[in-house]
Amino acid sequence: MTTIRQRRVGKGTEAAEDQPSEETNVKPDGKILPVSTGGKLWNIFSVTVGGIVAISLGLLTSVYVATLHENDLWFSNIKEVEREISFRTECGLYYSYYKQMIQAASIQQGLHGLVYDNKTESVRTINILERMNVYQEVFLSILYRILPIQQYLEPVYFYIYTLFGLQAVYVIALYVTSWLLSGTWLSGLLAACWYITNRVDTTRVEFTIPLRENWALPFFAVQIAAITYLLRTHLQPVQERLTLMAVFIATFLFSLTWQFNQFMMLIQALALFILDCLDMLPTAKVTWLYIIQISGLLLVCVLQFFNSMILGSLLISFNVSVLIARTIQKNLKKGGLLNRLGKLILHVLLVLCLTLLINKFIKKILNLESDEHIFKFLKAKFGFGATRDFDANLYLCEEAFGLLPLNTFSRLSNTLLFYAYGFVLFLLTVAALIVAFRNLSGSNQVPLKEQMEEYTVTLKPDAAYSLVHTVLFGCLALSTMRMKYLWTSHMCVFASFGLCSTEVWKLILKCLHLYTSQRTQVIKYSIPIITLLYISFKFWPGIMDELSELREFYDPDTVELMNWIKSNTPNTAVFAGSMQLLAGVKLCTGRTLTNHPHYEDKNLRERTKQIYQIYAKRSPGDVYGILRSFGTDYVILEDSICYERRHSRGCRLRDLLDVANGHIMDGLGENEPDLKPSLYPRFCEEIKKNLPSYTMHFTRVFQNKTFHVYKLAKHK
Repeated sequence: MTTIRQRRVGKGTEAAEDQPSEETNVKPDGKILPVSTGGKLWNIFSVTVGGIVAISLGLLTSVYVATLHENDLWFSNIKEVEREISFRTECGLYYSYYKQMIQAASIQQGLHGLVYDNKTESVRTINILERMNVYQEVFLSILYRILPIQQYLEPVYFYIYTLFGLQAVYVIALYVTSWLLSGTWLSGLLAACWYITNRVDTTRVEFTIPLRENWALPFFAVQIAAITYLLRTHLQPVQERLTLMAVFIATFLFSLTWQFNQFMMLIQALALFILDCLDMLPTAKVTWLYIIQISGLLLVCVLQFFNSMILGSLLISFNVSVLIARTIQKNLKKGGLLNRLGKLILHVLLVLCLTLLINKFIKKILNLESDEHIFKFLKAKFGFGATRDFDANLYLCEEAFGLLPLNTFSRLSNTLLFYAYGFVLFLLTVAALIVAFRNLSGSNQVPLKEQMEEYTVTLKPDAAYSLVHTVLFGCLALSTMRMKYLWTSHMCVFASFGLCSTEVWKLILKCLHLYTSQRTQVIKYSIPIITLLYISFKFWPGIMDELSELREFYDPDTVELMNWIKSNTPNTAVFAGSMQLLAGVKLCTGRTLTNHPHYEDKNLRERTKQIYQIYAKRSPGDVYGILRSFGTDYVILEDSICYERRHSRGCRLRDLLDVANGHIMDGLGENEPDLKPSLYPRFCEEIKKNLPSYTMHFTRVFQNKTFHVYKLAKHK
């Protein structure tokens, strides 16, 4: 067990002053009015200051998380094997390919080793570039090899500093998005400060550095910033084309770096679909965004050697269905309220049916089953029947895939973020419902601008997108805790934008019959400044204490195990064990594995279930036969799994195996009526008694307080 110990040593009617208003600078005939020289100078000054603040905050965040990582592990002082062990579970697997590329005799040989890999899954050759999203490791390793930095920077530091540097990109993108929405960089400053002070709930980069989301989310934030700019009115054609290019590049990089990209972009596509149906976004821009999502994903598919999981994604099926349905129903946005509602219902049903048909057709042709475990998990999670499926239950029993804990909201409330978010969310939801109803009923044309200014609730397209985006990703986060990082970061943007928005405060003051332009400006700037002062005074001392707390990495049992494997087993040895541990074995020792944590492959899932029979109630002969069928030379048993207490009864790994095998679970409690007692004791417990039926197949060759390694006999 790894531990950390104390170190001994719609359309806006008004915009902010920081940015030219989209309405006040446009004539009724659509021509742009010239801006005065003083206004131009002020805008240049404001943008310059705002840009400097954004870059400074991004760099400070990068240094902050890097310092936390160093202070937490004493990374600069520990041995290489300890550094590698600190890359836990799948993080270690991904980093191992970077290490493999660095150590290869040449770049070509390194790439060949990835395309024809026979060490990640024993008795099987797989294409790593097809199966996993590791192009970032490939690119970084090539960059490290060609740059003249080997004498000054170790490969591991080049890797982690790149990830910490991406945090700067992440924060700058959040800052810019909030700035674009509100019109003032004060909003971006507040968003960045909230992101930093809520670090526990906005990022986990400092202790899961190589995780795919830490690569992908900065690009996703850049994409959202570009979409926010794209949805502004009165863009010049050149600006629009450049912005579409930025959206495409960010979408492509996001898709390339994370295997779950298709599910995140499906939610994004749903947001665009909802807003387009309600006539709250320009249809032409929405169409371009659908096409960009499809083309970005298909380009990644080509780079991943036509990965079938991408081709069979719901995102491609959904986007194609929307484009087809829109072609069929050309008069979707014409008619009265009831007429349009009827058309919308038919449109939604048509899109849904087409999506399912196209997706089913693609999966049938490709014989695709790579993502079936995800749908089994979702089906069981949302109560569509109990399941004994081992893979689905493995996810269901993990806290990260459970509901978002309530204490998350208390932490977010301590920084005032959740209160501000709820306040802005309520106001903009009401505004969105009014605008949607007006659009559907065909009453959105008001003859006089003065009447619209006085009586009409408006919502700019970029704000409308941000609203639906945060609602949908909020639902995802509430249902699955691991996905909260997609929501909480955007929560910072959304809340800060609302507090600094002229439209929000103008709406409130008009409802209270207290509106004046001066009063709106005073509130718009004073509330964020007061909030920033509160955050600074309350959390600055805690941040300083956190930065001064020094600890060190401490996991002697795992270090001992890895050193023993390197010193006492041949390079060609094949190891079986838990997915999490074997990722570390590959990284630290380079030995061949039977299974690993990258779970998006049906054959691997079936193989893992078979390997895990070492923790089930099976005979020694059965377990031996299973392990030898995968070429296993050594098997590693972990007491933390065999005698697990972290999960409650029914969610321990041994319980999941017992139920999947039709056996009664250990301990007091109910069992399903059709479960039967096993004829054999639990393998991981019984093997330690050195009974003849076990020693004829297994010989213990290593043991410490945590791990037991057994060598398999090679019978003819």
